[in-house]
Amino acid sequence: MIAGLPLDFTSPALLTALAALPVLWWLLRLLPPRPRKIAFPPTRILFDIEPKEETPARTPWWLTALRLLLAALIILAAAGPIWNPAPAGMRVTGPIALLIDNGWASASTWEQRRRAAAEIVNRAENDRRAVALIPSSAPAKDISLLRPGEARDALRLIAPAPHSPTRADVLAPLSAFLRQHADASVIWLSDSTDTGDGADFIRQLGDIAGDRLTVVSGGIVAPRALVAPENAAGGLTVKVLRTDMSAPDGLLQARDLRGLLLGEAPFAFKPGELETEARFDLPVEIRNDISRIEIANEHSAGAVQLLDKRWRRRTVGIVSGGTVDTRQPLLSASYYLTRALSPFAGIRTAESAAPSEAINGFIEQRLPVMVLSDVGTIAPAARERLEKWLDDGGLLIRFAGPRLAAAEDDDLVPVRLRRGGRVLGGSLSWEQPQHLGAFPRESPFHDLAVPGDVTVSRQVLAEPDAQLADRTWAALTDGTPLVTAAKRGRGMLVLFHVAADTRWSNLPISGTFVEMLRRTIALAGTASEAAAPASPAPQTAQTLAPTRLLDGFGTFVAPGPTARPIPAEFDEHAGPDHPPGFYGPPESAVAVNTLSPGERLKPLDFGALKLEPYRQTGAIDLRAAMLAGVMILLLADGLIVLWLAGGLNRLNWRRAGTATLLLLAIFAFSGDRAFAQPNTAAPNRLTAADEFALRATLKTRLAYVITGDREVDDISRSGLQGLSLFLGQRTALEPGDPIGVDPSRDELAFFPILYWPITADAAKPPAATLARIDAYMKQGGTILFDTRDAFSSFGGNGVSPALTRLREILSSLDIPELEPVPQDHVLTKSFYLLRDFPGRFATGKLWVEAMPDPAAESESRPARAGDGVSPILITSNDLAGAWAINPDGQPLLPITQNEPRQREFAYRAGANIVMYVLTGNYKADQVHAPALIERLGQ
Repeated sequence: MIAGLPLDFTSPALLTALAALPVLWWLLRLLPPRPRKIAFPPTRILFDIEPKEETPARTPWWLTALRLLLAALIILAAAGPIWNPAPAGMRVTGPIALLIDNGWASASTWEQRRRAAAEIVNRAENDRRAVALIPSSAPAKDISLLRPGEARDALRLIAPAPHSPTRADVLAPLSAFLRQHADASVIWLSDSTDTGDGADFIRQLGDIAGDRLTVVSGGIVAPRALVAPENAAGGLTVKVLRTDMSAPDGLLQARDLRGLLLGEAPFAFKPGELETEARFDLPVEIRNDISRIEIANEHSAGAVQLLDKRWRRRTVGIVSGGTVDTRQPLLSASYYLTRALSPFAGIRTAESAAPSEAINGFIEQRLPVMVLSDVGTIAPAARERLEKWLDDGGLLIRFAGPRLAAAEDDDLVPVRLRRGGRVLGGSLSWEQPQHLGAFPRESPFHDLAVPGDVTVSRQVLAEPDAQLADRTWAALTDGTPLVTAAKRGRGMLVLFHVAADTRWSNLPISGTFVEMLRRTIALAGTASEAAAPASPAPQTAQTLAPTRLLDGFGTFVAPGPTARPIPAEFDEHAGPDHPPGFYGPPESAVAVNTLSPGERLKPLDFGALKLEPYRQTGAIDLRAAMLAGVMILLLADGLIVLWLAGGLNRLNWRRAGTATLLLLAIFAFSGDRAFAQPNTAAPNRLTAADEFALRATLKTRLAYVITGDREVDDISRSGLQGLSLFLGQRTALEPGDPIGVDPSRDELAFFPILYWPITADAAKPPAATLARIDAYMKQGGTILFDTRDAFSSFGGNGVSPALTRLREILSSLDIPELEPVPQDHVLTKSFYLLRDFPGRFATGKLWVEAMPDPAAESESRPARAGDGVSPILITSNDLAGAWAINPDGQPLLPITQNEPRQREFAYRAGANIVMYVLTGNYKADQVHAPALIERLGQ
């Protein structure tokens, strides 16, 4: 690398030839003198002859300089100059360990990082060096070297992860790799983002790699991220983060579950600050529909903030039993409730209406939450509507008071109440005001700190029964309930056994009161397990399965087989086991985001490490330009020499002009080549079938049948992807990405083989689809059925459910007689020499079309029949499960045997099957070549 310039040479040793330029200076000094023209007759010559001796003329200095420049260009071109070269590491020889940050922070500029990695691999190929790829989000336990071609294929499979990588996992395998390869260089393509352990990682990486480490960082736009959404009273706010000052201002977009745009909010960073805030000023009803906030044109999972019902600002209707003329405004229950609820909920009050009218009005407004403060008697019609509202999913919160304590036969409470109120600390009572006790584990308040200054002087008591303990969310130190709750249909009924003002307790003026209301309101519209269970038996922790997840680019994708369910109370940020996205049923989904609300971004401090920036443009080979300059200088030198020697005076200018015009015409016609141009007047509009046909035919692809089971289809796709990569590395075949097909509508003739996993609950295809499948096999196609049940428990008849389903499918098809693969079948030697065809399991057999009995063939036909390709293959070994790989190239599923090479043999079995389908009988003909030659001789 030239200091200060992005210029390097592939053969820098050739630059030593520049030292010979002074020698060329002396060699190029002389030039023969120009001949003189002398007029005849001869006698005139005698008078013009000068008596002195002539000396040869010297070469002009500018011509010598031109020739020196020509020689220098030749030397530089031979040295292989490269502009914007890719880093080659600190060592000029030895393998390259390429560490790639592929967390969410690299997604927005992934194309630049991928191009930088590809250029490093290309340079390693030119230098004949091996490459080891190490993605930081999922490093392999053992780092292996790849040929540059293999590394280029593996690089295409690496994609950004939707979470922050744990870089420390890289250190152990990298240290072992460097001990094994002492001459290796380490190149780290960094995302420049410190997510918490950056300083320790850089220090340990520097200790491991030493002077062999090169860090590529900077030169591209820094990532931005979103955290801490808050649906406050005035609007929805969210924090926008950046790692350094190069990240620009931008625009936030809010969308609902269907992807419709609900609002936009610009944001701007102040000079020198790494975070700012954006605000959506929208009505609360629209804000409650927001499920996704994203930074426009920032394609990364960190630039997306998902919102679930926990972030919704619910509207609460407050109904008070007190009269307006006797209630003091600053001491009323509505005053305390409004102040406690306003930070996280919209408030609607009915000050002048009767409780029954207020309840009817709030029900007509479809409010999800209603608070009744000291309401004792409700009109029958309003009570009936209120009970139906509860059954439909409403959340009713009641506070005690004199009216509720005096009410008779009020069953709109979660527990049976004693008539009257319990008074503590009175003149006729020996009991003192009680403090709050510890919150039960099943309560939504279980992790709140118990305040020591909250006391209760009066309350309504509950009648003890078998369900009282299960319905208690909070109690006093003497065990009497303070908050109870119970389910009512799809809704929930909650009772605070004290008043909502300070007459009975100082709870309403404590911070705990706000948190208790916040958590209670959050249960609106959910079937909370914190309410009373049907029986006192202990319950297992509820988990939520993933439904819609984000990939590294912030796009919704279907959950993969590696995503694990989350606990119902999950409140952490995303990780490898729990990618960001929505978990649980749509009506009560829980959002998991890439970053937690308290996380902040900061740039990595690389210290004294050697840094190189990402290049905005790719590497440019300057040899062609320099060679063109050499040709121009050679032409100029020849014309100058011709002019100095007087050759131009003897030139036939008419012929030269004709030749010039001819050359110009040749160049003009050669540059104006005829290419087929698209018809801009009538652009082609390809149908979906045409696009499918183009995609399937422009490159050989393996295909699998879409079963409708998301997990099975993901494994089929990943398995064929892994087999395609294996074929590209081990054979001359370079298949494209696999395609999922629907036999009922997609054309099957484009694919040489279809992989069809059989599930136990698969529906039998209709007759028209079976006819298409039968025609496909009749026309030369092959279907590989995989029941994946070699380790399954069979029924009493020894037949698994998947095999039973396969028999139902095959019963309508014209299937030939089948047999296990014979030892001399073409499949056993189409590419590798194999005896078995294992997958994840090794106990099952591979069935093919039965071959004719060799004993039944005549002696005149010594070559056994085996020319054709079987239209059907059946196995139970789960081949795709053994082939399936993660995006980082690691195996997706474990094998079930202890044989360490079983997965390798599974890939070899797949290669044999593909080669058998594509090539047919060539191996059979080679095996029987002696017999065929003998027959030809006869």
